Amino acid sequence: MVLADVTPLPSYFQLLELRSDVFIQSQFLKLPLVVTVLRLSSPLLPPLRLTSHSCTATDLRRAQEAFGSAPFVLCLPSWILPSPVLSQCSQPLGMSEFLVSLLGERLVGSQQAEVDVHSLAAPLQLLGLYFGCSRNGPCEQFNTSLRHFYSTFKKRSEHRGELEIVFVSSDQDQQLWQEFVQDMPWPSLPINEKHRKMKLWNKYKVTSIPSLVFIDVTTGKVVCRNGLLVVRDDPDGLEFPWGPKPFGEVVAGPLVRNNGQSTDSSTLEGSYVGVYFSAHWCPPCRSLTRVLVESYRMVKESGKKFEIVFVSADRSEDSFKQYFSEMPWLAVPYSDEGRRSRLNRLYGIQGIPTLILLDTEGKLITRQGRVEVLNDLECREFPWHPKPVLELNESNAVQLNEGPCLVLFVDAEEEGELEPAKELIQPIAEKIIAKYKAKEEETPLLFFIAGEDDMTDSLRDYTNLPEAAPLLTILDMSARAKYVLDVEEITPSIVEHFVDDFLAEKLKPEPI
Repeated sequence: MVLADVTPLPSYFQLLELRSDVFIQSQFLKLPLVVTVLRLSSPLLPPLRLTSHSCTATDLRRAQEAFGSAPFVLCLPSWILPSPVLSQCSQPLGMSEFLVSLLGERLVGSQQAEVDVHSLAAPLQLLGLYFGCSRNGPCEQFNTSLRHFYSTFKKRSEHRGELEIVFVSSDQDQQLWQEFVQDMPWPSLPINEKHRKMKLWNKYKVTSIPSLVFIDVTTGKVVCRNGLLVVRDDPDGLEFPWGPKPFGEVVAGPLVRNNGQSTDSSTLEGSYVGVYFSAHWCPPCRSLTRVLVESYRMVKESGKKFEIVFVSADRSEDSFKQYFSEMPWLAVPYSDEGRRSRLNRLYGIQGIPTLILLDTEGKLITRQGRVEVLNDLECREFPWHPKPVLELNESNAVQLNEGPCLVLFVDAEEEGELEPAKELIQPIAEKIIAKYKAKEEETPLLFFIAGEDDMTDSLRDYTNLPEAAPLLTILDMSARAKYVLDVEEITPSIVEHFVDDFLAEKLKPEPI
């Protein structure tokens, strides 16, 4: 028997949940077969792939030593299972079920024809969600590029059946939407699916349009957040399926300093790294750069291994050189447009300034480096691992626009007075974050506490919240929706129940 990494499964494979002891006791397998075992009890451990010329119960007993008698998931051809064993399995969790949960049962095709979502499943591997709107100049321009890309891929690529695109519109006008989608060769989410559309915008944290997000339909994981760069940089689809690569591989090559000296990217190994996407023409970028220069100096003087790599979005090399002259760190050469683009694609950059922080192995610490640096001017919390609960202030308020946020408003004017409120909701926040991290998914909810200050008053006024304190809310700015719980006492059980009901979509939203 060979244990190896899992590769994408063919479409005729299914996910079936079953206890290992039940499977082993069946003693029926005498055929050549590949079995993929996903250990439900240890979601942080990698799956196993068992390959055997005759995968018998004895083989599986050996494999059982790796995961015990806890439940697991088998990925195998459904026809291989005798009915007594199949009856003890959960319902299949196939690809088409995932697509239906994401998109619903029906889509709208060209000329308003109805498309059954189940029909998309095989041999689909990658789904592109295209977020856009009619009468939007950038969307109209991208639409032309995407149409050409899609047509070329469907005609020439050996993977033509493994990719589909679905348009998710923010249009409100039926006629404008119909005019925009009528020439699209890919299907669209119906315009009346407002709730589903908003869920997709929030789930994939879309903050600007046009946006194209590629999803692996066998795992549900995001493969690439910035599909616009895929369409631009790989017009023939030769790099399909555009999956993420390690930072060290993407950044590989020479890096420069502002004095003209060059060094190889391998010098970054063993250091914490900030990948800084910025440009001289952007005023918020220049403001952050001034702060970041001082933070960089303090961290380096403390003896910690820290480096920053500037990835320019400047419009000319002269602008790049002028801006880079203010920076004491490294940069990807401006002339290396391909490498700059691949780094943008790797981290799905949708706006600047953005500071991505990586650990010493090149793994993501946080995408919110800008907020972390501005909140810790003395660099006491370097390398700035994200906190489960944030105290709402001017530097992190921008995150309220990135998806649903739980905000607990309390009667406190001084910073220290917020600590009991933070301790109250932190265990719930940590539980939610850990749950989604185990699934390698981003948390669907951010957590804040807010005291009494001018910014909080402005937020209450904008969202038309009552003046009560404590006040437990979930604010979804992109959906212009709020969920409010006004009770005399906030307890951990009340918070947890409120969060669970929101995630289960049991709460009724009020308009903002």
